[in-house]
Amino acid sequence: MTTEQSKLRFVICIENSAYPAALERRKLYQVIPDDHAASHHLIRVIDESGEDYVYPEAYFIPVDFAPSIQEALLRAA
Repeated sequence: MTTEQSKLRFVICIENSAYPAALERRKLYQVIPDDHAASHHLIRVIDESGEDYVYPEAYFIPVDFAPSIQEALLRAA
């Protein structure tokens, strides 16, 4: 696994009431690092449009996967 892959983060959406077309509850999303967004309690994810946007961090819970699972997720993307 590369250093870049080891920094990968994933979250599961638990709320989408304000963004029903962009986010699906119980779905896994890849996080894009964004310190500015994080300072405002926002999280940048690749949403259903295939683009990255910021959403309230309270809409997600973080999940950790073993390196082999992260690699499989990247291959499937």
